[in-house]
Amino acid sequence: MSELAQRSDLGSSEPVEAETSDLRLLRGARTRQAIARHAVDVASLEGLNGLSIGRLAGDLKLSKSGVATLFGTKEKLQVAAVASAREAFLDAVVHPASAAPHGAARLRALTEHWLSYAETPLFAGGCFWAANLPDFDSRPGRVRDALVRHHQGWLALLAGELRQAVGSGEIADLDADLAAFQIDAVFTAANTALRLGDKDAGDKARRVVDGFLAPRR
Repeated sequence: MSELAQRSDLGSSEPVEAETSDLRLLRGARTRQAIARHAVDVASLEGLNGLSIGRLAGDLKLSKSGVATLFGTKEKLQVAAVASAREAFLDAVVHPASAAPHGAARLRALTEHWLSYAETPLFAGGCFWAANLPDFDSRPGRVRDALVRHHQGWLALLAGELRQAVGSGEIADLDADLAAFQIDAVFTAANTALRLGDKDAGDKARRVVDGFLAPRR
């Protein structure tokens, strides 16, 4: 075979091999994403400590070794579940509210999207954060760090919109950090009440938020 033919053969096989490799990577990424999302549902019901590679492999009819290859350890699986829960939360609550103007309007939008997230549960067990933060609040490590980062970001988001509302004169002066803490506590309580069958919990939470957003007189 001529050198030119050899080069031609080599050139034609490389794109095929690259494409095959890309498809495998894509399938692996999609499988990992699906496993992490299922882990969120399990953890919302049973907590992150209820996760195991074997459990998820059995639930999803996958090989245990395949799941282990994708995640490696239980801790990495837990961290991946937290990341998946965060992305889903941002898509369901934070991003849709961004269409509203900063301040009182956006805080109301965040409230409505959060209550929809809890009233028609995005996750099987309701709010993922309410279910898992208490389990890890005294357990240093990567899982706790990931949970705390999300929670701090959520509180900062609420406080920022409250400051905007105060600064624009929409609402009376208040301690934005304290109000954000209180609103978050009410949301957590509402999630628990909803899980226990209190159908009025969402309206109670709305009335609390309305109290913070009373117009300046």
